[in-house]
Amino acid sequence: MAAPWAHRYAQRTKTAKSSIIRELLKLTTKPEIISFAGGLPAPEVFPTERFREACDRVLATQATTALQYGPSEGYRPLRELIVAQMAKYGIVATVDNVLITSGSQQALDLIAKLLINRGDRILVESPTYLGALQAFDLMGAEYVTVPIDGLGLQIRLLEGALRSGPKFMYVLPNFQNPGGVTLSEDRRTQLVWLSDKYGIPIIEDDPYGQLRYEGEHIKPLVVLDRANVLRDNGYQFGNVIYLSTFSKVLAPGLRLGWIVAPPEVITRLVQLKQCADLHTSTFTQMVAYEVAKDGFLDEHVKTIRQCYKKRRDSMLAALSDFFPPEVTWTRPQGGLFLWVTMPAGVDGMRLFDEAIRHNVAFVPGQPFFAEGDVGSHMRLNFSNATPEMIREGIRRLSIAVAHEVEHTAGVVSTTAV
Repeated sequence: MAAPWAHRYAQRTKTAKSSIIRELLKLTTKPEIISFAGGLPAPEVFPTERFREACDRVLATQATTALQYGPSEGYRPLRELIVAQMAKYGIVATVDNVLITSGSQQALDLIAKLLINRGDRILVESPTYLGALQAFDLMGAEYVTVPIDGLGLQIRLLEGALRSGPKFMYVLPNFQNPGGVTLSEDRRTQLVWLSDKYGIPIIEDDPYGQLRYEGEHIKPLVVLDRANVLRDNGYQFGNVIYLSTFSKVLAPGLRLGWIVAPPEVITRLVQLKQCADLHTSTFTQMVAYEVAKDGFLDEHVKTIRQCYKKRRDSMLAALSDFFPPEVTWTRPQGGLFLWVTMPAGVDGMRLFDEAIRHNVAFVPGQPFFAEGDVGSHMRLNFSNATPEMIREGIRRLSIAVAHEVEHTAGVVSTTAV
């Protein structure tokens, strides 16, 4: 008889959790279900033909390099392209500041391994990105939370939280996942100032920054931070490490992200990456470079913005038309998500089960809170369904929501009596 394995697992695996989003997606594969659950880009906007041409070109002209081992830091031309792209948003860096990762999730994993000792407190927004919590949990993190509102992280509550001495802050300033809100310019300035005052670094996660559908671009935290640490010999990175990805602007199947940090931090991250996978796929990096070069990425992002803006507008209109008045939601200026708040007492998982009966899916809010759910919420994705599907899906979802709101009100009324 084979010996049981459970007692052999490392202690840290006790904190490992499956992504509820991945688990819920298994339930939404039926073709009749309209899903607002995953943060999936629209496959219609994938530049499929350009990828095909790039694959052929790489294999025809550089196969021996593309199919070989490569440097852990990443394919240099792709890193140079990233440096040039970031410069358009004010981020001044060199290739020595850039590490290519196997998706932005690996970036979070490497940073967690580099910075977190078991029991360290990490300051996060409430709610925050589930994937980050998974990476931090595995390293034994504890949390200090600061709530968000319509302008992002509530800075007026931040200084008190910083006095508890968190190891670092994890922030998504642009079109936050799951809230869809954007940190205002004034709050960004205050955040960077407080980071400098308390010597507590910021991990700035920016997967959606290029997907703005209205309003003006706001400087990234890493830009504001560097402005505060100008030295006689030029720019020096201060307290911000910046993360981004190609998943939302080219294709998530590439599994290509990147970290921007001081060279000494990159060196340590490279060592950790070598322990994980030696390097990100050379072939994938070379293909991505061939696809993105010569200005194509800028033009392609414009196409994505037009598509997703229509879908966001369709969802906002449908919510206004169908949802009960007791329910509110955010109005994102970009990104992939909006955040719905329901009356207190509505059970998100019970609502999910009811929604599935109406052939529509979403992600309940509870997993996005590091220290337990605060209120009743759901995250809705608008990028992966057509405007027609969005309207029909929200109509179906409104029936489930109305049912649960009425049920909760009835329970409260009975309890009061």
